[in-house]
Amino acid sequence: LFTLPVRGSEGLYMVNGPPSFTESTAFQRDSGKNCKAVAFSKDGSLFAWCNGEKVNIVNVTSAELLRSFDLPKAVCLEFSPKNNVLATWQAYTTAKDGTAGVPNLQLHDVKTGKCLKSFIQKKMQNWCPCWADDESICARNVNNEVHFFENNNFNTIANKLHLQKVNDFVLSPGPQPTKVVVYVPGSKGAPSFVRLYQYPNFNGPQSALANKSFFKADKVTMLWNKKATAVLVIASTEVDKTGASYYGEQTLHYIATNGESAVVQLPKNGPIYDVVWNPNSVEFCAVYGFMPAKATVFNLKCDPVFDFGTGPRNAAYYSPHGHILVLAGFGNLRGQMEVWDVKNYKLVSKPVASDSTYFAWCPDGEHIVTATCAPRLRVSNGYKIWHYTGSLLHSYEVPSNEEMWQVSWQPFLDGVFPAKAVRYQAVPSELPSAEPKPAQAYRPPALRNKPVTSSKLHEDEPPQNMKPPGSSDKPLSKTALKNQRKHEAKKAAKQEAKADANQQPAQSSASQSAPRSAVPAVTSGDPEVDKKIKNLKKKLKAIEQLKEQAAAGKQLEKNQLEKIQKETALLQELEDLELGL
Repeated sequence: LFTLPVRGSEGLYMVNGPPSFTESTAFQRDSGKNCKAVAFSKDGSLFAWCNGEKVNIVNVTSAELLRSFDLPKAVCLEFSPKNNVLATWQAYTTAKDGTAGVPNLQLHDVKTGKCLKSFIQKKMQNWCPCWADDESICARNVNNEVHFFENNNFNTIANKLHLQKVNDFVLSPGPQPTKVVVYVPGSKGAPSFVRLYQYPNFNGPQSALANKSFFKADKVTMLWNKKATAVLVIASTEVDKTGASYYGEQTLHYIATNGESAVVQLPKNGPIYDVVWNPNSVEFCAVYGFMPAKATVFNLKCDPVFDFGTGPRNAAYYSPHGHILVLAGFGNLRGQMEVWDVKNYKLVSKPVASDSTYFAWCPDGEHIVTATCAPRLRVSNGYKIWHYTGSLLHSYEVPSNEEMWQVSWQPFLDGVFPAKAVRYQAVPSELPSAEPKPAQAYRPPALRNKPVTSSKLHEDEPPQNMKPPGSSDKPLSKTALKNQRKHEAKKAAKQEAKADANQQPAQSSASQSAPRSAVPAVTSGDPEVDKKIKNLKKKLKAIEQLKEQAAAGKQLEKNQLEKIQKETALLQELEDLELGL
């Protein structure tokens, strides 16, 4: 039904997918050790690879050689979405006398084999031009501006998006109209920003669909949802100034094409390891926080829907149909996976794929491949194919003196495989389950004959549903929202009043030693007045802290000095409010 190309020191060959897992006889194994890159077309019908001599294109079903290009140095390949163009890239080199090198990014017509255009593209990062799904538009970043070509005519630039310094851009998936999200890094104290445009309306900031600016960003990752209605932006700094994290700092922002934007509030501090959209485009999952990491699913309002608690994980993968979510801990973690049924938020299975460096869902939404590849790990290279119910169906390890560099599934267009109901019963497998033996903890000789006492460094948080009971996904009307907020404010005021009443006796005894700003809490019964009092106390507390800093010899900013000058006015206002009670 489908194939997996395997690339390594044993050459390049195709393996038939489930249920047979045999080497494909139709595709002739390329035994050279120089296979640098492979690429499938988006629909999986064409396959290209470069073997250090030529770049070849074959038809996957018939294995017939369609085209061959003389490009021995090509190291990157990519097909355009409708298979009209093959893009190839090789390392850029300048001549010895310092003159400019030859163009190293080539665009070839797949049908005729003709070279449509060559560009100079020095960096390997973002080397490939980006196409809209119907190939009506193609774009590439040139000297900090985005050049747009139409209908694969690369001789005329149809449009330019010029901002002060466009660092990165991503075109929206799906049908027209195409939208583009661009990132401009901040400089000289100005914030970085991400802007959304609809092609070809690029005239000034007013024409933007949405705009989000932020500090703390050395690099960003921008992720469109499948329906092209919103973008998630992971902004990260290389260095965490507080020294809390080795990974720098990350923040997660949400920007919608209707102009809405928000910062996604993550309840646990620490790095953001992974963020993925559900293919249904209305939910996304984030894996974040110092280990053991938390994983949470959020809706489009950026409210948490389900919290998976904490565990050893740093990656999340939705199945192609969006009905299953795998949370996994790869890299420096042990390869534990949790397979969740997304609709009912039930755990399906917990397979372990230790030492994995790669994970991918099969387009059928049933099977998974995990692999250990060089150069990340140079020993025990190989791949395993699983069913999501936890059964290991096939395992291959390369001989000890060989390496495996890449394995991937043949892609298919959406809708080829229908979504099936989630199964909980493990599918039968001829291979024994790959449960690794739990490593025994070291015990010093003095304790070896004594009973084992288990001690954990931390307790894992359990999963919990964050949806309020009886809530539906339907958006509330404006009046309903207003009433809901009023109701919540009243409820909160009541609870605060109760809590304050309980605290009063305890606070009065402490108030002799407390500073002036810690006035015993008294409530007026009017939530508005209480809110004002609370805010004033907060400001006064901040002023106290600033005074302490000044006393310690710290140089204060202009706005901080202005704050201190407002103290008497604030105290007067607080007194008036409290006397009015």
